[in-house]
Amino acid sequence: MPLIVDIHTHVYPPAYMQMLRARKTVPYVHDPSDAQDPRLIILSSDDDPSIPLDQRGRPVDSSYWDINVKLDFMRQHGINTSVISLANPWLDFLEPSEAQLWSERINDDLEKTCAEVNNTADPGKILSLEQKETLFAFGALPLSAPSSDIVVNEIKRLKTLPHLRGVIMGTSGLGKGLDDATLDSVWSALQDTETLMFLHPHYGLPDEAFGGPEVTARYGHVLPLALGFPLETTIAVTRMLLSGVFDRFPKLKILLAHSGGTLPFLAGRIESCILHERKFISGGGDVQGPQRSVWDVLKTNIYLDAVVYGKPGLEAAIAASGGDRLLFGTDHPFFPPLDDKESDWPSVTTNYKAIHATFDENAGVVEGVLGGNAARILNLK
Repeated sequence: MPLIVDIHTHVYPPAYMQMLRARKTVPYVHDPSDAQDPRLIILSSDDDPSIPLDQRGRPVDSSYWDINVKLDFMRQHGINTSVISLANPWLDFLEPSEAQLWSERINDDLEKTCAEVNNTADPGKILSLEQKETLFAFGALPLSAPSSDIVVNEIKRLKTLPHLRGVIMGTSGLGKGLDDATLDSVWSALQDTETLMFLHPHYGLPDEAFGGPEVTARYGHVLPLALGFPLETTIAVTRMLLSGVFDRFPKLKILLAHSGGTLPFLAGRIESCILHERKFISGGGDVQGPQRSVWDVLKTNIYLDAVVYGKPGLEAAIAASGGDRLLFGTDHPFFPPLDDKESDWPSVTTNYKAIHATFDENAGVVEGVLGGNAARILNLK
């Protein structure tokens, strides 16, 4: 069996749950006193006063914070190594005075969890990644901190933690998008420290994009998750491209969730629109415009996870970025089976089937996507 590394798998460490339970405004966790699971409310639309408190948001059980549940899930699905990360809403909502404290506390929690799991074996025996379940992590950034120096220092500190392999970040950045010039110090620090950034959507698109709140309420989370999240990622990265982020920081490394949203499919159209834009200097306007092509950025700066659940999406991803830049993920603990009788998670088995259906004629690509690429890119050893 090939090495299998899950690079898209979330955990709410103890410090994070403590913080969310203490809050009364979005985002927060409502923890009822009865036998019901706590409820996570992360979207303002889920915090409707007309909805009973114990029905708002989504239920979160122990799979969100109990690392033993994560390890059981890994064993069940043949996963050797997981690179765990905080899930939305990350730390974007924190008051500036709290950001540094909580980011350090949560990142230290992640490091401690990985160390405890990875050191359970006989310390005198060297094990390969395939011989036991191992954990690494992406750290969280204190983006709302009053000084960019605090964010930069945390990026540098994370490089000293043995099990941290990058950072996770939402698509809103400091609240103004990822083309915000004040993020340049963050991009510079990530580039200088050779730190991979895992970019993950959170807020989706406004309800109006889908027909209004009544429409999104009618169909649950299907529209924002299936369409809003991928488009959010596509818009965020395209704004980075248009503003010259990849021109200024040519060695920046970014892993995009959900196979880059619609970016691989729309890259050609984005490139064509750039080439025909009169507002850019190349078209006679007064705006610089990007100097590098979308295709160059995709094959140089971008890595994609394989969380797209189908052959057409995987083919687009590998055509855009390359077979050596595609990485397996599960999005655990989200998308659990709705039928309690199911043992395997369809969200995972569907991914496995799609990867094999797409690349089975090339065993080397399959092994790379399932784990080899992640082990190489993230230096997992």
